[in-house]
Parts: sequence; C-alpha cells; structure tokens
Amino acid sequence: MTIPATTKDFINNLIDYYISESSSYKQFAQECASDVTDISTATFGIIIGCVYSGFLQAYANQKQKPSLDDIQEFHQIIKRRADQIRKGIFDAKI
Repeated sequence: MTIPATTKDFINNLIDYYISESSSYKQFAQECASDVTDISTATFGIIIGCVYSGFLQAYANQKQKPSLDDIQEFHQIIKRRADQIRKGIFDAKI
C-alpha cells in the first residue's frame, strides 16, 4: 500500500460523491452520447474518469506524480467499489 491514507480517504470520498450524484452523470451521458446504447456503462466510464482525474490532481497539488504502485493500488480501490458505483448508477433516476 503506497497511496497515503489521506489520499485514499479523498478517493473514497470522491467515489461516494459521484455515487450520490449518479443521476446527474447518467443524464449527462444520455444527453451527450445519444448514439450509445448502454447509458449505464457510459455513466460508469464518466464517473471512473472523474475519480481518476481527482486522483491525479491530488498528486499534482503536492507537486508529485503517482508511481506505478500507486496507480495499481488506485485500480484495486476502483475494483473494490465498482459494484457499489454500478448500483448507484442503476438506482439513479433521471
């Protein structure tokens, strides 16, 4: 485990935020990707992209770059929370 605890907390808080706002991102995916047949998958991609961007920004704010180990650990966090994210998207009303 190489990601600092504060950064892990930040990532998990970001995930919680995006889950709570799933309906907004689902609507965004639906409006911006009219040719996409699986809106939930598109929404999942948007949310993961936003969380990843926040992860990278957390390092940039400290004038650092994540190591390969950090990125792999980030992937594990996403894998652990993926079902929770999908459920939030599935339950989201637009």
